[in-house]
Amino acid sequence: MHSACHNDAARYELRFDSLFIEGRGMSFPCDATGRVDLDALSDRARCNYLYARAVVGREFSTPAVRISSLH
Repeated sequence: MHSACHNDAARYELRFDSLFIEGRGMSFPCDATGRVDLDALSDRARCNYLYARAVVGREFSTPAVRISSLH
């Protein structure tokens, strides 16, 4: 991954909010356009990301790109 993309991933997150429990959800580092580097995720995070994508509309809302809360 190009270092500029890696720096973007540290600044943005793709957030899947729960449809049922306010304040709950899953977030994953991404670039400014919402692309998640699957190779950079741990095995558990990769499984959680793929799960969240699979249940959009049933458990999670459509994801949104946000500025990372870690910065």
